[in-house]
Amino acid sequence: MTNLANQIAIKLNIRVSQVDSVLALLEEGATIPFIARYRKDKTGALDEVAIQQIEDESKSLKAFAERKSAIEKSITEQGKMTDELKEKLDKATSINALEDIYLPYKPKRRTKAQIARENGLEPLALLILEQKDSALADELAPYINEKITTAEDALQGARDIIAELITEDAALRDKMRKFFELNATLQSKVVTEKETEGIKFKDYFDYQEPVMQVPSHRALAVLRGFMEGILRMAIAPEEEKALEVIETLYVKGMNESSAQVKKAIREGYRRLLQPSLETEFRTLLKQRADEEAINVFAENLRQLLLSSPLGSKKILAIDPGYRTGCKVVCLDEKGSLKHNDLIFVHEPNKLHHSEATVRHLVDAFQIEAIAIGDGTAGRETERFIKSLGLNLPVFLVNEDGASIYSASEVAREEFPDHDITVRGAISIGRRLMDPLAELVKIDPKSIGVGQYQHDVNQFRLKERLDQTVISCVNQVGVNLNTASKHLLAYVSGIGATLADNIIKYRNENGRFTNRTQLLKVPRLGDKAFEQCAGFLRIKDGENLLDNSTVHPESYSIVQRMAADKELDVKDFIGNETAIKSIQPKNYIDARFGEHTIHDILQELQKPGLDPRSEAHQFEFASIYSIEEVKEGMLLPGIVTNLTRFGAFVDIGVKQDGLVHVSEIAHKYIQDPSEVLKLNDKVTVKVLEVDLLRKRISLSIKQTQEPSVRREFNRNPNQQPKKRSAENDSSEVSLTDALNALKKKFGK
Repeated sequence: MTNLANQIAIKLNIRVSQVDSVLALLEEGATIPFIARYRKDKTGALDEVAIQQIEDESKSLKAFAERKSAIEKSITEQGKMTDELKEKLDKATSINALEDIYLPYKPKRRTKAQIARENGLEPLALLILEQKDSALADELAPYINEKITTAEDALQGARDIIAELITEDAALRDKMRKFFELNATLQSKVVTEKETEGIKFKDYFDYQEPVMQVPSHRALAVLRGFMEGILRMAIAPEEEKALEVIETLYVKGMNESSAQVKKAIREGYRRLLQPSLETEFRTLLKQRADEEAINVFAENLRQLLLSSPLGSKKILAIDPGYRTGCKVVCLDEKGSLKHNDLIFVHEPNKLHHSEATVRHLVDAFQIEAIAIGDGTAGRETERFIKSLGLNLPVFLVNEDGASIYSASEVAREEFPDHDITVRGAISIGRRLMDPLAELVKIDPKSIGVGQYQHDVNQFRLKERLDQTVISCVNQVGVNLNTASKHLLAYVSGIGATLADNIIKYRNENGRFTNRTQLLKVPRLGDKAFEQCAGFLRIKDGENLLDNSTVHPESYSIVQRMAADKELDVKDFIGNETAIKSIQPKNYIDARFGEHTIHDILQELQKPGLDPRSEAHQFEFASIYSIEEVKEGMLLPGIVTNLTRFGAFVDIGVKQDGLVHVSEIAHKYIQDPSEVLKLNDKVTVKVLEVDLLRKRISLSIKQTQEPSVRREFNRNPNQQPKKRSAENDSSEVSLTDALNALKKKFGK
């Protein structure tokens, strides 16, 4: 493991001892959240990202070692292994280098070069490669026979052998790979007569960009167009320049043999080397684009899962609809369904009855907040509810994936007696109460916060998204007495089987009153308890520490601290004066180091604090369709998705608008996530509305112009004056944006 640790430490620029500790803990079955939170003293306080990198590098190096072993075995079984070849394999540092060395020995289909060798032309090929000044025609006679009937046939066979020898030269392949990195371009052109069918790929009908500079979204777009048969694509440098590089290494003169070598190089490059490297770079481009797109998706998912919860409130949730009406559900503080109903807010003759129904439900179930799905008819439903003057906060809730949940086995198991419309409304209400607890029930790919998520490596995508969900769940912590089995399954060390066992135990024995009762759950042993206990919370339990991030293994430290201050543990917890007077060095021993003591003291000041901020109501402008959006409007909005090329912003109509990365900030930024996060409240200016393609182009930075600031600072409470018809549309939203701008720029 030490050699492995050395390689990882060098690559990641961290200490070998840190890598050794992480690898040892992973080998013992520790999870990444547990290591990052409770084994900081062993790892030197490495975070989850660094620990994940160590695990990934370890897997990569092990895969390299396995491939190297398989190649050595194959060459040895062929009886072709030599000390020189073994040394080359030992010096290889990448899979590509291994494969280049192995290429001449790799079992392959019968090639032109193999056929030529079978016809006895290898000596001629080697002779030509020497490029002596002797007349080539004099050397051909011995090779003419019933299989090789002409001199040109003999020369062609010799060139086939030369082409294969050159293109399988590991040193040349390495040199050409570097040449491709510096000089190759990704090129795409539209397939003839596919222009109309592939209009969405119009930007790539005649496109070219250096392959190593292609951003992920463009790479994935070209690859999708290629796979759909709309685009032709190629990855290559200028052919003549590539041939010059090869000729410099292999052409030794200007005689007849040199001319044949040149011809073989051209044939070999076109037929073998360029297609091989193109395939390699296409794979590399795809992997790189996949990884970047997956990173974007994972970070967006993290921000979405950690969205602000409203908390335990009595909720009236509405799944809006036009023709079929709006499904209404009433939920108690725990998210349990108490009642469901149906109202019609888009039919004038039913408005009175709908109003009476809502007012009755609000009173009967003591509703504290209203949640409305933000999909079809969401804004119109919001307008109706606000018109009732209920004096309750109204929230538009992102309903991406709600329909997936409502039709899922999970939803059927939770609500077997209700149809998908009721389940969808329940999911909307619960998302407002606790987004994390509800969203873990849905396949992350269905949440819609990524780019090209259906085009990337699906195994890798699932792996990263699962890692992200696990990280978020453990960062927030889970209420042991209210969590669903789907949420519990993501807790460190638990998984689906133990989560099911915990629920069964809770149903049979009542609520947990202390963490140690977990050890009574079937199949939950000491190791699983060690991994999960710190992430599970018990409110109003026998031990106040059970509702904190302090791990049971550290309770004795807290007891010592409290005793040293002559306080009971319950009086010590939250006592900021007593806690700050503690000297950490007095509690450091062989088991618990400085990092652990620091974390304990920090947690004791505010035990069980939810790291997420509280949800706040947001007001959109009084526009409800894309037809009402006009160029020049200033509108409040919410960031709903981040990609490498820009941010999507919900401005209260069905279509989210796009703020291109160049329109986000006055300074240069490469990635929107440098300055924006999901659910950020922003003010945007409408740059363009394309009704045909249902696209809205927005700008954030243009709302930050000094002239805009002065206009709002000068008359912060003044309603906009009526203007001429052609300008009126651009000021419709100024009043609605006023509060957002005042908050952003100050009074």
